[in-house]
Order: sequence, then C-alpha cells, then structure tokens
Amino acid sequence: MPTKRGLLIAGAGLLAAPAIAQQRVTRLLVTFPPGGSTDILGRIIAPAIERQLGHTVVVDNRGGANGAVAMAALAQAPADGSTFALDAGGATTNPHLMRGLGFDYATAFAPVTQATILPALLIVRGDSPIRDFQGFVAHARANPGQVSYGSSGVGTGSHLAGALLMRRAQLQATHVPYRGGADQLTSIRRGDTITTFSTIPTIAGLIRDGAIRPLVASTPQRARAYPDVPTVAESGFPGFSIYDFHAIYAPANTPSEAIARMASAVRAAMNDPELQQRFLSLGLEPAAHGPEAFANFLRQRRDEMGALIQAEGIRLEG
Repeated sequence: MPTKRGLLIAGAGLLAAPAIAQQRVTRLLVTFPPGGSTDILGRIIAPAIERQLGHTVVVDNRGGANGAVAMAALAQAPADGSTFALDAGGATTNPHLMRGLGFDYATAFAPVTQATILPALLIVRGDSPIRDFQGFVAHARANPGQVSYGSSGVGTGSHLAGALLMRRAQLQATHVPYRGGADQLTSIRRGDTITTFSTIPTIAGLIRDGAIRPLVASTPQRARAYPDVPTVAESGFPGFSIYDFHAIYAPANTPSEAIARMASAVRAAMNDPELQQRFLSLGLEPAAHGPEAFANFLRQRRDEMGALIQAEGIRLEG
C-alpha cells in the first residue's frame, strides 16, 4: 500500500506537470559574439520582449561567418515560435558573397521585423585638409587612382558603402581591407588611407576627441546622433542609401500568430522612451516596422546589394 507521504508526492507531481508543460522559453539567437552592437541590442531588448510575451527569453550567441552560423541554426530550428534570431545586415550580403551555406536566405526564414538602422559616417583624420564632402570629392577627382579608402574587411558594410560611393561619384579609388574595425580606424589615424565609412558606436569617442572628422552620413536621413552632418544624398547624390541594420527572423513556416506577437513585442521595446535613449547613445536608431514592411525592405536591399557586389566583382576567399 502506498504511504500517505508517497501519495502526496505523487499528487504534487501530477499537479506540477501541467504547469511545467505550460512554461515557455523563447530562444533568441544572436548572430555575433558578446560585446558587439548586435549582442548589446539583444541583451537590452530581451527583458522588454519577456514582459510583452509573458515568458522567458534566452539570448544565445552563435557568432561566426558574418551571422551565417546562427542563421544556419535558425534554419534547422522548429517552426513553432520558440526560436528567433537577431541578425545584422548579413541576410542581404551573405547570399551573394558565400557559397555552400546549406540554406537559402530567401526561403529558409520568415522576416519578423526590422529593429534598428545603423548609420555609417564617412570620416577623415581630424587634421586632414579635407574639411567637407565636397572637398573630398574635389581631392579625389584631382588625384585619380591615388585615393584609398579602408574597410573592416572584404564584403563588410564599410567596404560596400565605400564601393557604392566611389561608383556613384565616379571616383577612381583603391579599396584597402583590414582585419576588423580597429585596424581600419588605425589606418585613418596613421594616414595610410584617406577615408572610410564607419558606424557611430565605433567612432563616437574619436569624433568627440577631434581625432577624426565626419563628412557625410550614408543613411537617407541625417543620423540622429549627428544632426549637423549632412547625408550623401543631400550632398549631390540623390537616392544614395546604404547602411547596416538589425532585424528579427524566424524559421520559415512559423505560424503567423507567433510572428505577429514577436513583431509587436520588438516594436514595443524599440518604442520604449527609456530604452530609446540607450539605443541612441549606442548609435542605434529604432526602426521596427513589422513583418510586411520588413519583407519588402529585405527583398529590395538584397537585390541592391547583389547588384553592387556583382558590379564590383567582390568575392570572399575560401
């Protein structure tokens, strides 16, 4: 005969089982290692998303291959609304730069929502005789083939922004890729390269100290952190627009209800007045527009990046 204590334990287990089954955990894959802007954004918004969804959100960093490692994991995840990914702009460039990914960016994922815009600024050294964008263009045209622009690596946002600018302005310039943003900025400060595009979180301190000077912003509108810096578009090249961004993705065939809930939760986080101050201090501009608007943006930007990469003949080694 079972003891009274045994019956109580068994009964508690039966009562607990439905509660445990009802507990939900959403996994948010972050496509870059800890410490970068993608990781920081994920850790800021995860608690806000938790409050909206009513259950735990776990941040899971899966860095590597410009976001492709985490996105490969997302492609294999159950399409049940339990797993999402926070990625930067790799979804628009990786399909054109990488071979043998094992998944198709265009079909393996459901776009959930864009989260941010990450403006890039064209910069020169603080003591450069080039004082503004018009001065840079004039200098490059007067010295064809002698101007060099740096980047944080082949196929990165800074490379593509520089390539697009030189193409639109019809400037003859040499691309010099570096291993990461630190070396990219060191090249400017040493005078090894004349200019480069860089995102605001990386250069805000150098601008404040006068070590570098911003000339123009790559976004359609002026960067909110630097409203006095004009855009390329308003400086003689209408329609110029290229920038990194952060966005949320789900596995393909995830139920539309789950996508709508996550999109709504992200929108609430990005529109939170207190959080917005943190975002702007990091150079991240909130831009949560929902699944349909993001899907349209994604298709257009992927086509634009593909055309630019093909025109420039950009290839990744290996």
